[in-house]
Amino acid sequence: MFYGLFYKLLGINIFKYITFRLVYATITAILSGFFIYPKLKKFLNHLQFEQTIKEYMPENHKKKHVPTMGGVLIISAFLISVLLWNKWNNLFVWLAIMAICGFGLIGFVDDYIKAKLKNPEGLSEKRKFLSQIIVAFAISVILYASGFSTVLYFPVFKNLHVDLGIFFILWSVIVIVGSSNAVNLTDGLDGLAIGPVITTSLVLLVYAYVAGNVKFSTYLHLPYVAGAGELSIVCGAVIGASLVFLWFNAYPAEVFMGDVGSLALGALLGTVAVIIKQEFILAIAGGIFVLETLSVIIQRYYFKYTRKKFGQGKRVFLMAPLHHHFEKKGWEEPKITVRFWIISILLALLSLSFLKIR
Repeated sequence: MFYGLFYKLLGINIFKYITFRLVYATITAILSGFFIYPKLKKFLNHLQFEQTIKEYMPENHKKKHVPTMGGVLIISAFLISVLLWNKWNNLFVWLAIMAICGFGLIGFVDDYIKAKLKNPEGLSEKRKFLSQIIVAFAISVILYASGFSTVLYFPVFKNLHVDLGIFFILWSVIVIVGSSNAVNLTDGLDGLAIGPVITTSLVLLVYAYVAGNVKFSTYLHLPYVAGAGELSIVCGAVIGASLVFLWFNAYPAEVFMGDVGSLALGALLGTVAVIIKQEFILAIAGGIFVLETLSVIIQRYYFKYTRKKFGQGKRVFLMAPLHHHFEKKGWEEPKITVRFWIISILLALLSLSFLKIR
């Protein structure tokens, strides 16, 4: 691997430090992304991979003629960075790669059906969900079979631990698939989803670094996970790749993330959270994703309930997910995006504050 080669040839000890490698993993992802983007956009335009807008979407979305599958940029820049700066003998790193590539492939198929075959519905919900479960199940089983701790930890309540045993696999699948779909639901406005992805990744970066350091984890009363420090480099690569994408995805977007990006990023965040034992921190830091998902669940089930009870379905929100509700209320797209980013930053700060609760 890159840093190992330098260490052996030059004897430079700095390459063995996680802090050094995560900084340069972030920089590498940024530089790789800027190099890849022009070629990727040309390729997408040539193939006419343009986002197909559903009929019920707000009118301003139907005016957009933007190529999709920008998530390929994120995944490519991420992989280059991780393979250069991470230790290749770390199981957690390969599970993170498995998550982003596996879910990215599912998203790619979905995007291809939407963009190339001009079917706005894409892959059927059942097929997409089943595919997600299969990949998440494989990740969870590998983790479980490796002898990974099955104990579930709770923030604030430092002495509250629950050993899930074999049910750890089910819990892990729920977190990974749920996180993947939550990010996917949030990806509806220019730059909206990628902002919270960056802030959430930053939070997980800090927790991964602490989890992989026995002194820090003991001092802060957090679970120690040997080898988890490498995931802070993974998170750095996510942040770098996401920043490059945001450069081109900020309003007005030049490229859309597509399901190839949103499904992959959500799954990666969920996988990292499971490994470092911070699933609940993920829910807090990624609160925007949780709110967007809850808005869809509430809308769907309230509509079904009222239709069954009164013969006519009623809605809680003007439109779900939540960001479309505010669009219907007349908010401009950039205002919604920036305000959601602000909330995401506040939730990230709240998540980091739990590091000092003893």
